[in-house]
Amino acid sequence: MIKDARLKRTASALRPITTLLVDDHTLIRQGVRVLLEAEDDIVVVGEAQNGRQAVEMVCRLRPDVVVMDIAMPLLNGLEATRQILDLVPTTRVLVLSAHSDREYVERVTDLGAAGYVLKQSSLEDLATAIRAARAGETYISPLIGWRPQAGSGKGPGAQRGATATSSLPLTRREAEVLQLVAEGKANKQTAAELRISIKTVEKHRQHLMAKLDIHDVAGLTRYAIAIGSIAGRDRLATS
Repeated sequence: MIKDARLKRTASALRPITTLLVDDHTLIRQGVRVLLEAEDDIVVVGEAQNGRQAVEMVCRLRPDVVVMDIAMPLLNGLEATRQILDLVPTTRVLVLSAHSDREYVERVTDLGAAGYVLKQSSLEDLATAIRAARAGETYISPLIGWRPQAGSGKGPGAQRGATATSSLPLTRREAEVLQLVAEGKANKQTAAELRISIKTVEKHRQHLMAKLDIHDVAGLTRYAIAIGSIAGRDRLATS
């Protein structure tokens, strides 16, 4: 491919592309790492197994590109992407997911991600996407049969640093609490995970329920599944 050859020549003229892999499946992370390390211009500098660990590692390692899964425990890929782009805007985030749903792709590009690659794609596609991200371009997997329309407000940086999107009108902390509650964590467990007091967790839960007009844990869980904060049972095998 001419475009990929151009990107590869550009990347090879610079330092290697430092890349962080984020996926809660160890086998997938290790497999992708082995494949990428065969590329002369890409260096994997670390692996994270959930979104919270990914945010911490990005702040410490400052990689050029993050390859991010969506459905993960503790902090999902969507919220992790939002936090990374807010905290380390020089890092580009590339989503690697099994979901080809238009809703997911639009939400990812709205957040300012550098692209969206399906897990069914080839190594060549993923490597091309990483190079495109490093070059400041946006890459959408060829297996996805549509593209966000120009001028629609979708694309890199469209809502970078925003505290909410139209489908997730929550603050960063509220989004974190929502996911942990939906995963079945008690207030004490949530407080320990977020390193905040139980009273603060209770306050965030009250704000969540009032803001969303949802007044039970089952309802919050259904909402979390609907917006992609956690995976539903039908998606657990392919996330």
